[in-house]
Amino acid sequence: MAAAIVAIAFAALAWMALNWLWLRPKKLEKQLRQQGFQGNSYRFWFGDKKEEESMLTEARSKPIPLHHDIAPRILPFLHKHVSSYGNKSFMWRGPSPRMIIMDPEMIKEILNKSYIYQKPQMNPLFKLFIYGIPFLEGDKWAKHRRLLNPAFHTEKLKCMLPAFDLSCCKMIKKWQEMLLEGKNSCELDVWPSLQTLTSDVISRTAFGSSYEEGSRVFELQIEQSKLAVQASRLPYIPGWRFLPTKMNRRMKEIDKQVRSVLKGVIDKKTKAMKSGIGCTDDLLGILLEANYKEVKHGNKDVGMSIEDVIDECKVFYFAGQETTSVLLVWTMILLSKHPNWQNRAREEVNQVIGNDKVNVDHLNRLKVVTMILYEVLRLYPPVSMILRKKKKNDGNELGDLSTLQAEMDIILPILLIHHDPDIWGADVKEFNPERFSKGVLNATNGQIAAYFPFGGGPRICIGQTFALLEAKLGMVRILKNFSFELSASYTHAPSTRITVQPQYGASLILHKL
Repeated sequence: MAAAIVAIAFAALAWMALNWLWLRPKKLEKQLRQQGFQGNSYRFWFGDKKEEESMLTEARSKPIPLHHDIAPRILPFLHKHVSSYGNKSFMWRGPSPRMIIMDPEMIKEILNKSYIYQKPQMNPLFKLFIYGIPFLEGDKWAKHRRLLNPAFHTEKLKCMLPAFDLSCCKMIKKWQEMLLEGKNSCELDVWPSLQTLTSDVISRTAFGSSYEEGSRVFELQIEQSKLAVQASRLPYIPGWRFLPTKMNRRMKEIDKQVRSVLKGVIDKKTKAMKSGIGCTDDLLGILLEANYKEVKHGNKDVGMSIEDVIDECKVFYFAGQETTSVLLVWTMILLSKHPNWQNRAREEVNQVIGNDKVNVDHLNRLKVVTMILYEVLRLYPPVSMILRKKKKNDGNELGDLSTLQAEMDIILPILLIHHDPDIWGADVKEFNPERFSKGVLNATNGQIAAYFPFGGGPRICIGQTFALLEAKLGMVRILKNFSFELSASYTHAPSTRITVQPQYGASLILHKL
């Protein structure tokens, strides 16, 4: 009897494995081809993964000429795939097909119908790095979004502007100190400085502290991000995260340390607020206050747990620092290559602001600076692509895809769409901020969904306005104090480690004004 049960169990597991690794993928491939989609034939277990990793390793092994055609280096496999198979194509992530959507109207529908097209289930190891609102779904996402919204209202951001400016002036002062003793110029890799700047900003605005106090969290999160990327590139094997591998142990150790530090910060803030001496103008204070009001009014079920708050703090630390730092570094690199636009931006800053104390109204009137930032976000979006998965087969059609399979991953390749000449015109690979002079709708020839550096729909990045205000103020301070050009040692090598970064830094020559 026991032998029979074992045999039946083994046969069932074998059938499940066969279905998962072969029968289901081949069935889905047939359905996709019937719908007019093209792609490689399914290869057992790994799909396109080995080729994708090989091409990515090769692309990262050497820099590229100083141009903006960066998709072959950032997304080499996806770029080649779309070039070979067209805009209706699919690729394989192991035994799971991923549909590649390039049509702006379909992208708009996917992003707007976030209750149908949701975030795919993430690798459990990746959750040790970052979780929170970017990865939540359903009622929990709605609850977190509602509690976080007050922190990003315009009036709250206005109150944070002095903290932005304090961090910017701190960086400028360090750069100026390098130009003492009669020197009018110096060579500097500005990338680490910009990372420190945005880290300092998020420390002050999120936690009411400084970069020095939060530096340990940043260091741990940077290490965790590298490990998370490695984990995401490995074939997913259920239960693998429980094995005591070196990477698994280190990721869990980092998570424990980060949570311990953040819990201390939260407890300190909560205690100060209860005693009436704590400031609630920072993001954490605003969040805790909103959460406290929910619980106080008897809505305990819709408040956040301490673990939820810690997860959102991790998002503050990483996303708040990372997005703006990469926007600033690519803006400085591109303005170094295009001094005419650098001069136009500086003239506008001097005209609009002069020697006045910078306020939000000043920043909103910087049209040339805004055009430049929009163009940088087009050419070098912080995130190169986003993923969605259809929740269920419920009769909702997506464009002409009447039989889109539930649980099938959908790729929205931001970088490829931002570089599509059919949308942006023949100068798509050129740095031309003028295209945004009449707004995004005009720049996209009416296809506004083709521009989504911060995502779109109900799930658009909650910190978008925060990031743009910080970037504008950062550029104001830099432009007023320095002119800058590319150093001969600058190596152009855009690379992605969650966000699109300069692989070898950003060596520029700063000139004191």
